[in-house]
Amino acid sequence: MPQIDFDVGIIGGGPAGSAAAAYLAKAGLKCVLLERELFPRQHVGESLVPASNRVLNEIGFIDQMDEQGFVRKYGAAWTSGSKAPVYNHQFEDLDPDCKADVRFEERPQPGVEHIYTWHVDRGKFDLLLLQHANKLGAAVYEGVRVQGVDFSDPSAPRVKFSLGQQEMSLGVRMVMDASGRHTLLGNQLKLKQSDPVFDQYAMHSWFEGYDRSAVDKREGFHQYIFIHFLPITNTWIWQIPITERTTSIGVVTQKKNFERSRQSREKFFWDSVGSRPELLEGLRAATQLRPLKDEGDYSYNMRQICGDSFVLVGDAARFVDPIFSSGVSIALNSARLATRDIVKALERGSCTKENFAEFESTMRRGTRNWHEFISLYYRLNVRFTFFVQDRRYRLDVPKLLKGDMYDEERPRVLGEMARIVSEVEQRPNHPWHNLLGNLTGDVFKPLY
Repeated sequence: MPQIDFDVGIIGGGPAGSAAAAYLAKAGLKCVLLERELFPRQHVGESLVPASNRVLNEIGFIDQMDEQGFVRKYGAAWTSGSKAPVYNHQFEDLDPDCKADVRFEERPQPGVEHIYTWHVDRGKFDLLLLQHANKLGAAVYEGVRVQGVDFSDPSAPRVKFSLGQQEMSLGVRMVMDASGRHTLLGNQLKLKQSDPVFDQYAMHSWFEGYDRSAVDKREGFHQYIFIHFLPITNTWIWQIPITERTTSIGVVTQKKNFERSRQSREKFFWDSVGSRPELLEGLRAATQLRPLKDEGDYSYNMRQICGDSFVLVGDAARFVDPIFSSGVSIALNSARLATRDIVKALERGSCTKENFAEFESTMRRGTRNWHEFISLYYRLNVRFTFFVQDRRYRLDVPKLLKGDMYDEERPRVLGEMARIVSEVEQRPNHPWHNLLGNLTGDVFKPLY
């Protein structure tokens, strides 16, 4: 008989791995989490969406969010800094300055009591979540670099890792890859595919003393996440409040824009910010707290996200684009869905691929919807602000922005967005035609 040390071996201690470990420990399963870094560590993805709250509540962590002083997030706002023609036949009473905002409280969310979620310092948040899983009973080992998984006996895979100079392994019944963009199993099993549309590149840092009212002076909006459109193709800035005085600022662009510029990342960052003078003035008056960091290889998927005795969750399975702060929510919810199937599989005594069909179909559906939403958003470009403000869709858009993407095959509002994009594309004389993003509808088809 093969040696079994744990029921489940989890690779990676980010939100997906920690949430999964918490769920499994609460279910009474013996699980081990192996994390290659030592927490706390810096990480991008600092703004949650309300769908995250459901998971935080189920694993008994949600009360800590306010106790730890994370900034409450009540909604999202978009700005363009330029005026544009209003299409009065379809959109009425809209802000010609292309500003828009959505409050989460506008639409109730089943299973989510709070009308807000949080912005987080990921170093602090991820550490607390990892410690919470450990307190619930999950074995947690940091500074452990997993080398790969031996599936020669599919019923008892062995997780191989190094501890210092010593090579070791553990026998488990199930392996969960939550290794983030390192995608350990995705690379080992050659499952990873690049997204042919999105090839995003981000440059970001923290700033102290940035005046968040520089663009929007309305009271109560300084704790929103702001998305600032830039007059550069498919390029935007995130503005995320981390503390009362600390703000995360990031420029996201397609990698080809950065490479075409032949500039240093510092120059590209500041030139991009400078395309919105009011933002540049505010940032120049603030103090940069961290060196500029860049992130690439954002957009990819996997040919399969589960198999005999393994599942992939969070960024290890799929990532499209950070535009709607979906990363942590997808990580947490994929952990919720995967562990539900894992518990049932272990109770049956079988961990073959078909036992994870519900997890796979639900995640495929959700990520397809995210992919289409993000694709249509980029195609609409700054005109998305008009769509957000249209009273016919006002309650449907928050459903998407809150992260409820998994239950419907295709939310109705996505069909409406696609219809409008198609109309604008097919009518060269349409007031928005020359204002569309340069992505085309033909490339919006998901890879799976």
